[in-house]
Amino acid sequence: MKTSLLLLICFFNLAIVAAAGTDTLKLQQHLVAITGTAQARNHQNPEALNQVAHYIAKEFGQLKGQVREQVYTVADTEYRNVILSTGPADAPRLVIGAHYDVCQDQPGADDNASGVAGLLELARLLNNHTLPYRIDFVAYTLEEPPYFRTEHMGSYIHAKSLKEEQAVVKGMISLEMIGYFKDEKKTQRYPVAPMKLFYGSRGNYIAIVQRFGNGSFGRSFLRNYKNEAVLPVKSLRAPAFVTGVDFSDHLNYWHFGFDALMITDTSFYRNANYHQPTDTIHTLDLQRMAQVVDGVYATVLNLK
Repeated sequence: MKTSLLLLICFFNLAIVAAAGTDTLKLQQHLVAITGTAQARNHQNPEALNQVAHYIAKEFGQLKGQVREQVYTVADTEYRNVILSTGPADAPRLVIGAHYDVCQDQPGADDNASGVAGLLELARLLNNHTLPYRIDFVAYTLEEPPYFRTEHMGSYIHAKSLKEEQAVVKGMISLEMIGYFKDEKKTQRYPVAPMKLFYGSRGNYIAIVQRFGNGSFGRSFLRNYKNEAVLPVKSLRAPAFVTGVDFSDHLNYWHFGFDALMITDTSFYRNANYHQPTDTIHTLDLQRMAQVVDGVYATVLNLK
């Protein structure tokens, strides 16, 4: 009887741990909804973008916190960021973001439905925790060309608003392509060939990318993430001019003086489906994608 009771308790505890982690079924649900628009969710199809924005807002709306849209106009067309803010309104804030638009006509499962699905799961997982800081979960529009590196990027609009509010920002985390992994040799490329000697040729890790001089937030996040992650974690801290280092929404937070980093599967340095019609859900590894999200979740809980 005692043995049976002990086994039952162990099973119950394991069930609690499993329930606390990222749900791959929810990730899949989000990926299907985000990639399933009739038209590609690019700047030329605002109806598709609005459909995805509505889905994100609906998912955010099931959680505690304030949901709002940050609407702005480009070329007489309205675009919107979708934001869920949780925690004390006057506390320092952490920004976690991912862009939901795509480049041209492609489903964009890894780029960047994977990041948005991860964002939605992080919001759900963190929603039951009382933290001493505010979190802004932000789904950005217009990250992709032709608006990349312009003031029309959704992340530029959001970062600028924080600067104008004189908000105290702990740091920003950009989730940029977190679903593609390969274990075979020669599946990982680099902007500089000798990097392969240090990072290896297998695309089986998640990367945390920062620029030189990024501040204490990035160092603390990286240290804690390495402690929490199940996946191999590799860090790149380099000048912003190194190709790929600033290839996402974190670059706009740098522009306004905020610490920011990118979590990525390294994009086109690994995934040949980048900006192609072949960037579909079927190419993604949901188990390892969930492990990426779990690592961020545990790290955020331990932020000081």
